[in-house]
Amino acid sequence: MSVAGTRLPGKTALITGAARGIGRAFAQAYLREGAVVAIADIDAEAVRDTASEIGAIPIVMDVADQTSIDAGVAEAAMQMGGIDILINNAALFDLAPITDITRDSYDRLFSINVAGTLFTMQAVARHMIDTGRRGTIINMASQAGRRGEPLVAVYCATKAAVISLTQSAGLNLIAHGINVNAIAPGVVDGDHWDGVDAKFAAYENKPRGHKKREVGDAVPYGRMGRAEDLTGMAVFLATPEADYIVAQCFNVDGGNWMS
Repeated sequence: MSVAGTRLPGKTALITGAARGIGRAFAQAYLREGAVVAIADIDAEAVRDTASEIGAIPIVMDVADQTSIDAGVAEAAMQMGGIDILINNAALFDLAPITDITRDSYDRLFSINVAGTLFTMQAVARHMIDTGRRGTIINMASQAGRRGEPLVAVYCATKAAVISLTQSAGLNLIAHGINVNAIAPGVVDGDHWDGVDAKFAAYENKPRGHKKREVGDAVPYGRMGRAEDLTGMAVFLATPEADYIVAQCFNVDGGNWMS
């Protein structure tokens, strides 16, 4: 049994999309394990409030904007004295049948979920290489990246791209001592899924809450996931115990997907 504060002592971590939900849970888990944590989010007020509440460093950052990425990574590195761990958690969801997908929705999802992941990873990897530190990068994929879904074509495609980027980056960056892996959650309860449920209700002509109950009942474990269900894998992948794990994507989904 590990003692709180002993698994990531003195490590520094940057977590994107961390003002709430899964990102916030990751930040709290890392703080408990002794890391110094910077949380980044496009919502300036929310990220500052969350940072104040949990004892993290707030970084206002838009992962769809390269200037903002570069400035945010530089600020986090300056405030923490370097970055040992990156969790690419910022993401956006949308859904529509193929005949209703808009270019605006497509461009926005790929800009945040794919380009945001790639270029934040790039900026942090450059920093790690320049400072000569071994590092850990964890990209947030999804069970949606493992399969197609009738109404979720673009989001599924973005998360499939995240898995592919993780594989390629993992093979490339391990030569520099930078370990890249991914986590693929299933359905995770919270504010995010309340919004997802509302979108499904509109397209499937079902009452609010029906889709949420439906997907929760379908999880072999017996319920939807919680943000805290993902933190164990996120901590593990950042420890020396995971040094020999390279370019992998781990399902943490209550048994929803086997691969």
